[in-house]
Amino acid sequence: MDSVIAAAARAGDPSAFSELVERHRHELQVHCYRMLGSVDDAEDAVQETLLRAWRSRASFEGRSTFRAWLYRIATNASFDLLERHPRPRLRPPAATTDGPPSRAAEVRWLQPYPDGMLDLVAPSEHEPEAAVVDKETIELAFLVALQHLPPRQRAVLLLRDVVGWSAPETARLLDLTLPAVKSALQRARTTMRAQLPPHRLHWASPSTPSAEERALLQRFIEANERADMEALASLLREDAWQSMPPGSVWFAGRPAMLELWASAMAGPTAHGDWRLLPTAANRQPAAANYLRRPGDTVFLPSNLDVLRIRDNRIAEILTFGAEVFPAFGLPASLE
Repeated sequence: MDSVIAAAARAGDPSAFSELVERHRHELQVHCYRMLGSVDDAEDAVQETLLRAWRSRASFEGRSTFRAWLYRIATNASFDLLERHPRPRLRPPAATTDGPPSRAAEVRWLQPYPDGMLDLVAPSEHEPEAAVVDKETIELAFLVALQHLPPRQRAVLLLRDVVGWSAPETARLLDLTLPAVKSALQRARTTMRAQLPPHRLHWASPSTPSAEERALLQRFIEANERADMEALASLLREDAWQSMPPGSVWFAGRPAMLELWASAMAGPTAHGDWRLLPTAANRQPAAANYLRRPGDTVFLPSNLDVLRIRDNRIAEILTFGAEVFPAFGLPASLE
């Protein structure tokens, strides 16, 4: 049946073509997101991928799978987007992994990916090869590390270590020699080891936030709504830190984070009343922050906090602006 649909798609049947590509759309978007670090850019790349695929549909001759053919187009679309909109040059890995956590703050284009969209990527009757989106390959720390790789090294690492393709398959897709693929993968793995947090292997976990992580998130929400600095302090690791893409500023250590929060939530500098909703991004627990300023009658979107939890304490918070709320299906206001 698939061969009949593919033949109809090559012949220009729009419905047959749509049926084929829709099976892979969500997986392709996650691939482009890993390549680009931005949900908005990933959607643009996928749209370009589908347009290119339609225009060149007759070139699909079945020597590879339709999925592999689309991955090739999507990867090239990502390369082209990066060439049109080059990213700022990121600094090389620090000499020590115990230094200031400036790496995430540098990736100003970073955006969180809603778990609700990640859940759409799963093997099915029509897409048995679709890769389950494991937490360790979609966490924000992994995305930040990826952005330090040159685009072609990034693609090789993703296709080999995440999508699970062989070296010959990757070489064919990227028009590289087999030695070039092996060399690029070795260099990419070295950079990733230097960029990922020192305890990376110890905080990989299942594909969704655990019950313990959800419970800690709820305590975080309740403490924020009460403006309870003591309770918030008990949830943070001493070496925790917070960054706010696209700003290039970060707050390193529990005292610095508590000072920041106290100025917004308590005393004469308080911005108003806060209400938080639980959600999830990049397979990590997250909280959507709403603020009701003095004189307002409703709570309006303020920011999204994505938490990384280690040893049942918050180790890292990446805070994004309210512009990401629509992608998460969050309400525009709260009563």
